[in-house]
Amino acid sequence: MDKRWKSVLLDTLVMTAGFGTLSMMAVAKPDVMAHFGIDANTYEWQHIAYVFGLFIAFLLGHTKIYEGSFKRSVAIALSWAAITQALIPLAPNWYVVVFLRFIQGFVVTLVPLFSTQIAHFFVAERPFAKGIILSGIFWGGVFGSMSAKYAVEALGWKGGFWSTVLIMYAVLAIWWLLTEDFEISHKSETTTKVNVWKMKFTWVLGFTFFPALWVIFTIVGFSASLGYNMGWTKDHVATLSTSLNISKALWSIGMGYIGYMLSRKNPTARGLFKAIVQVMIFSYAVSFIGLAIYAKAMLDGNYTLALASVVLIGALQGTGPAFWTSAPATYPKSIFPKASFALGLISNSANAVAPTVTDILARQSTALALGELALMPLLGILTLIAVSRMKLPVEELGNAA
Repeated sequence: MDKRWKSVLLDTLVMTAGFGTLSMMAVAKPDVMAHFGIDANTYEWQHIAYVFGLFIAFLLGHTKIYEGSFKRSVAIALSWAAITQALIPLAPNWYVVVFLRFIQGFVVTLVPLFSTQIAHFFVAERPFAKGIILSGIFWGGVFGSMSAKYAVEALGWKGGFWSTVLIMYAVLAIWWLLTEDFEISHKSETTTKVNVWKMKFTWVLGFTFFPALWVIFTIVGFSASLGYNMGWTKDHVATLSTSLNISKALWSIGMGYIGYMLSRKNPTARGLFKAIVQVMIFSYAVSFIGLAIYAKAMLDGNYTLALASVVLIGALQGTGPAFWTSAPATYPKSIFPKASFALGLISNSANAVAPTVTDILARQSTALALGELALMPLLGILTLIAVSRMKLPVEELGNAA
């Protein structure tokens, strides 16, 4: 196998391990609540902290933490999840657990790190490679939930947590041995005379992925809450969540491949960006249809229709492979790693507010909250139309900037 595609599969394995093991928190919920003596509302603090950590994580991309060895940087990113996973069973109180979950969110820095790697390997193939890697997040959700159930039953909740730490580092060891290293360099703005944050293009492009993440990080918890309120069983809710994860994984790979087919027709910066925009608009259009069907299903209490709708809602993740290949396609080589983290911070700001805003709207009206989620893909399409008419940074500055 081509060493580049071998690296893609190894990266996907790391993503699966890093995100899949985090599902232990949901599976062990009754045991964790009993151990710390907390109620269900207090338990949700840890999820809010984790999602907020996903947002803050991208600030780390502008520090020295992720400069130098690529392999060392990946090890650091995975360790945010692994070390905190080992410490949670030892936490003296619930507030420490909430803090540890916040730190676990930093594992998402794997995403821009792997984006930097595939930018070195590919040009037109970038969306397909990234689609495969990103699917690991959702394969992790599927297989992690299944394995976590058996781990808790066999080892207890504490043993289950510690077993996932061993899995993460075992996967990291395999990845380390089989992956080639390279140097990550973030030139300062004083050196490059370019500040990605001062570019209007950065902000508009960052917000093209914002609507997708708004829904992705809200819909699972929101669906569970609505489902239980309608009398659905735990199995019903789990099946809906698993089906959505599988759908997102498949859409990630499928739209990544379509992005590759479109990109190879014109591998110039403008050609690559046109393919990115086309893939994201199509994905948003399909997911809008899915969310409209989902809204009707949830208002009618129709489980079968809700289950069918997630096949289309998963198309939201089809925007991911395209978005995460936009930095190397549109920015000069010297600054695209920093741009990648900046775009991640802007888009992931949705994580910090989306679940809370949706919950507030749901308290007023379920239809209002469902309508908000359904409108997000349309917002994404409008933002993509706006950014497609802008001049690319690499067109303004050249690749030598």
